[in-house]
Amino acid sequence: MRYQWPAGTVLREVVLEPEERACAVCGERMHICDHRGHKIFTLRGPVQIVSKLCHCPDAACAGHYVTVSPAAELALTMPWWQVGWDVFAWIGHRRFARHWSVPQIGLELRDSYRIVVSEDSISRYAVAYQTMVAARQQDPLALAEEYRGVKDLVLSIDGLQPEKGHETLYVVRELRRRRVWFAEPLLSSAADEVRRLLEEAATWARSLELPVALWVSDKQDAFVSGIAKVFPGVPHRYCENHFLRDLAKPVLEVDSRAKVAMRRKVRGLRAIEREVLAESPESRACGGTVVLDYCMAVRGVLNSDQGGPLAPPGLTMAAGLREIRGSLQHNLDAEKGAARRSNCAASPAALTAAWPKSEWHRHDSNRVSRTCAR
Repeated sequence: MRYQWPAGTVLREVVLEPEERACAVCGERMHICDHRGHKIFTLRGPVQIVSKLCHCPDAACAGHYVTVSPAAELALTMPWWQVGWDVFAWIGHRRFARHWSVPQIGLELRDSYRIVVSEDSISRYAVAYQTMVAARQQDPLALAEEYRGVKDLVLSIDGLQPEKGHETLYVVRELRRRRVWFAEPLLSSAADEVRRLLEEAATWARSLELPVALWVSDKQDAFVSGIAKVFPGVPHRYCENHFLRDLAKPVLEVDSRAKVAMRRKVRGLRAIEREVLAESPESRACGGTVVLDYCMAVRGVLNSDQGGPLAPPGLTMAAGLREIRGSLQHNLDAEKGAARRSNCAASPAALTAAWPKSEWHRHDSNRVSRTCAR
């Protein structure tokens, strides 16, 4: 469905004329026969493109039935697009370089540039952007320019499977220029299927007229046998990450058990949060936010599974819990020092009356810290 522009939208008009006015068939000067309007969003505001269309005035000429439009229109946008090239590039950059979600892109376009585009349209533009980038990556001339001055190639292949039972995406990369050459999903990891990808990589290498100095992969049998057959004599090394991951398996198993033990020991966060939320707004304003912040920090540490062979997640979890415990202990020590400086013989009512309101907040925060420490 055609986009319905809001009433009262102010559009900047850009008038385009055909670059060539001579008829390609008879050479006679062509006449303007019609105008075509195209409204688009740009980062500098809405634009109304008015393209002048022309054809040969001689009805007997074959060029009379061919309408010529300005080529400059394609420099602003593509046919049937709702956005200009600048918005298109902005969407692609946020989607693939910054990994923004489609709703997030739509909200930012609306808030910062007053561009209202549906999520379906944003998704289609993102797919088109990805297709253009992939085509550019495989352009022979661009590839030859990229590898100008490179003496040899270092290739790698790896399989990425999002879930068990799904297709595996096999990716072939060149490590000298850190460039993805191509990728293809395969239902089977049989040696014949993988060998076809290796032969494609050999075709790319021959087109660049560069020798392959090294292959890098894991120990998958299809990789080992395929590389030996398609690239005889080329050294084959195993990936350091896979090597370290296999080497660290016993450590990661112990690390996993340690995470379970830490999660069992650090319990009761929800009960503490309920107790704080049940307090009056005045009490919660004094120290409740401190409790909720500590609970959120502890929960974030317990739920984090980021790490690898050189940084096991259990060690990261232990370090985070130690840091939080140190912060709690700092609050407790500060309260003990304040208590020693105060008059211990004073009655609670007199002590409360003597303290300024800032000290009430400090005392309540330290009480909260003791609650979290338990």
